[in-house]
Amino acid sequence: MNHLDDLESQSVYILREAYKHFKEVCMLWSIGKDSTVMLWLTRKAFLGHVPFPLVHIDTSYKVPAMIEYRDRLAREWKLKMVVGQNRDALAAGMGPEKGRLTCCSALKTEGLKHTLDGTWPRRAMNRDGVYEDVLDGEPYTGVIVGARADEEGSRAKERYFSPRDHNNDWDVADQPPEMWNQFKTDFAPNTHVRIHPLLDWTETNIWEYIDREQIPIIDLYFDKGTGKRYRSIGCETCTGMIESKARSPQEIIVELGKTTVPERAGRAQDQEDTYAMEKLRRDGYM
Repeated sequence: MNHLDDLESQSVYILREAYKHFKEVCMLWSIGKDSTVMLWLTRKAFLGHVPFPLVHIDTSYKVPAMIEYRDRLAREWKLKMVVGQNRDALAAGMGPEKGRLTCCSALKTEGLKHTLDGTWPRRAMNRDGVYEDVLDGEPYTGVIVGARADEEGSRAKERYFSPRDHNNDWDVADQPPEMWNQFKTDFAPNTHVRIHPLLDWTETNIWEYIDREQIPIIDLYFDKGTGKRYRSIGCETCTGMIESKARSPQEIIVELGKTTVPERAGRAQDQEDTYAMEKLRRDGYM
């Protein structure tokens, strides 16, 4: 086995443990490279089937191609797709001009928390590929997330099974030890657990795996003749493109071997506050 095989095996094991130990479990799908690799691994873990719903938080500011890709893949792979949104904040005019952290907190953190706890309506895709409101959703007690420790400082403080309280708040100093592949999966009632199958993967590993497995990743990551592409994708208003002529996973891997620029350098919210991501994550952000 090579290193990618080891990572794949570990991730598949974590995914199966999550499904085994948490009655109401879902997976967050941001449409990005990491969560799409995680989706691919899930299909491997469960013989082509995804046995839990995928949740996407739609801020209404996503790159339009992301939404088209999400719905097309959901139909093709017969995924149970659930979409959450902070409709009240959007109706009140929430947007990045209010401040990046304020906007992220309202549209992402609050949107995520209330979608997960079932207090806000969720939109679910029906068999005809049409979204309908679901008003009586059960809270999700386990949430699978595509966080990698190397991407950003606060993510390196996570565990494979990382508990939050009933408000989704994260106490960074109170995390269970994980040694010798022994993982705590038994938590007190009302504990919300985030599960991180990709924790030990690197950005390069992700692209190596995409290349090896020929995963149909969204093409926003590739140059389309403009000399620019996205390295990290999110809201169109807050995510910048990078100078790059990479048009394939192999070319991206070569670029990553030479760059010294952080992966999230194009994310505006990170530029607004050095500790932006940790503040958001402590309050429940993905």
